[in-house]
Amino acid sequence: MVIFSHPTGNANARAAAYGLAKAGILKEFYTSIASFEGDFLDRLSDIPSLSEIKRRKFHQDLKAITSTWPWMELGRLLSAKAGLSSLTAHETGLFSVDHVYQSIDKRASLSLRSPYKTAVKAIYSYEDAARISFSTARKNGLSCIYDLPIGYWRTARKLLESERTIWPEWAATLTGFKDSEEKLSRKDEELKMADLILVASQFTAKTLEDFPGQLAPVKVIPYGFPPVGEGRHYASSIGQQRPLKLLFVGGLSQRKGIANLFEAVKRLGKHVELTIVGGKANNDCKILNEELSRYRWIPSLPHHEILAIMREHDVLVFPSLFEGFGLVITEAMSQGTPVITTDRTAGPDLIKHGDNGWLIEAGSTDALENAISEILHQPSLVARAGENAMDTARMRPWERYGYELAETVAATIK
Repeated sequence: MVIFSHPTGNANARAAAYGLAKAGILKEFYTSIASFEGDFLDRLSDIPSLSEIKRRKFHQDLKAITSTWPWMELGRLLSAKAGLSSLTAHETGLFSVDHVYQSIDKRASLSLRSPYKTAVKAIYSYEDAARISFSTARKNGLSCIYDLPIGYWRTARKLLESERTIWPEWAATLTGFKDSEEKLSRKDEELKMADLILVASQFTAKTLEDFPGQLAPVKVIPYGFPPVGEGRHYASSIGQQRPLKLLFVGGLSQRKGIANLFEAVKRLGKHVELTIVGGKANNDCKILNEELSRYRWIPSLPHHEILAIMREHDVLVFPSLFEGFGLVITEAMSQGTPVITTDRTAGPDLIKHGDNGWLIEAGSTDALENAISEILHQPSLVARAGENAMDTARMRPWERYGYELAETVAATIK
């Protein structure tokens, strides 16, 4: 049996928890906020302003084994809505993401000390939320399973350092450089204690080659796709009666290649139309504000509306320079919207270039422009790649990810 913890319960954590439970190896699940069909939180999520709670909805089979510790996360969410930035400030704020993660780590750690947990063989935790529980687990002879959702921090700094020189006006958006030495040390401690490391892409696995020491085995298990959208219609007038409709969804940071995107779109002029969905990394980037004023910008949308807006666009452009996976890739593909993405995402794990999407070199504005231009010259590629993308999505639903993850964990604790 395994104890599983995740601070926010995102899509991959929900699939993992259900997969472990379905395999009969999940003793308890710890998270901050969880709703279940028909409960109070589920009813609250029907209120438009609280619809984001739907992202914390778990399978009913998990209800009896789920323990929540919502106070820190509620404080973070309410502080963010109230604009109380000092309370959510990076690492230091009372309700910072870091403190939310550490609170769940502490709760999971306490559970490992209970005498009735004798059947538990392992703790499964995520980056930034594992050091305390892993330390307790090792003292009690339990295995430590670590999930690294984004690439290793040393590689991130190595790859992104040049961006501060190439695009100095965008440097303020590269917030990963603000991590303290203590936080970075904590990440390394977690990795050292792991007996198994799970990642979602070959790119993330490769970044661990920069770890200064020996690591446990690394297993790549790509995430799943949402249910495939039905009745997708593809316009036949692209490039004739209307421009190619491009969509970007994600944080507005140069880590996501946003400067390259704006430059490529500028070069293509009236032939393309860009919509941006995502929040700012911070408010200190003047050029970001200037660029956003030129396009349709939507700071935030509920998940179901993101899927809907994906269906309204021809192509999702996701030129990220450093990405553990990129869930927007699978979300767009499931809606029949083909994706242009880079070799530093899960793109190479999911996309066959020119068939169900397009892969480009990370950080290359020319490569991005050329990929978009190819579609402009052959608009029929949108429908063909979109239909193939949906076929890809049908072959890997979230249930398959949960099954493969549970199978790997079961082999580790037997």
